[in-house]
Amino acid sequence: MHSESTALRLVVLDTETTGLDPAQGHRVIEVAAVELLGRQLSGRHFQRYLNPDRDIDPGAQEVHGLSREFLADKPRFPDVVDELLDFLRDATLVIHNAPFDLGFLDHELRLCGRAPLTTVSGPTIDTLLMARDQFPGKRNSLDALCERFDIDNSRRTYHGALLDTELLAEVYLAMTRGQESLMMELEPAAPAVVAGIPGQAAAVRVLQAATIDAAEQAEHARLLLSIDKASKGQCLWLQRYAPADVG
Repeated sequence: MHSESTALRLVVLDTETTGLDPAQGHRVIEVAAVELLGRQLSGRHFQRYLNPDRDIDPGAQEVHGLSREFLADKPRFPDVVDELLDFLRDATLVIHNAPFDLGFLDHELRLCGRAPLTTVSGPTIDTLLMARDQFPGKRNSLDALCERFDIDNSRRTYHGALLDTELLAEVYLAMTRGQESLMMELEPAAPAVVAGIPGQAAAVRVLQAATIDAAEQAEHARLLLSIDKASKGQCLWLQRYAPADVG
């Protein structure tokens, strides 16, 4: 079966910076990434603090808590760029507000004489855009999404890139849960002639029926109740069927 576990390597990525705009000379001071394989954390991660060789805006330091003094003995971006690119190579990137992080990383890569990140990585999934689509008109910060999906972010007293990637990985899985179950075993049948095109054939695939056991039924019920809580009682399935009916 062709599934996410064999077809897709996801890397959740985040940065911390000296300020808001690389065009004003602001730099990356922390970069972190965690790997997802088969919708599970693989245990592989990348994280580095970086010396920016410049001051940090007070507002930015209030957010991430990183000082120039703490970063003074850390490596500079060119010292870690090869290791970073190797970790991100060919992966689908998952980023919250992707233009911000990609803008800063591409700026750092330009300073190193390197090509933009997307020439090395695969496509990018922007979870902020996903959240705005799923929850229009609502707050869609990482903290808000953690609260919405009952993800414990109590350790997040400051914005730290590694912790934020771990939280974002959980948020992404919560936002996309159930999608992997849509992948069904497909068996090829005899070719069928494509209407109006003599001699051309189209592959016909037969969907196989699937059954679930008691444990899967219980997990389904738990999932529906979680969705109902996150949507404040708007889960249509539970409006029609009682929890007992789903597991």
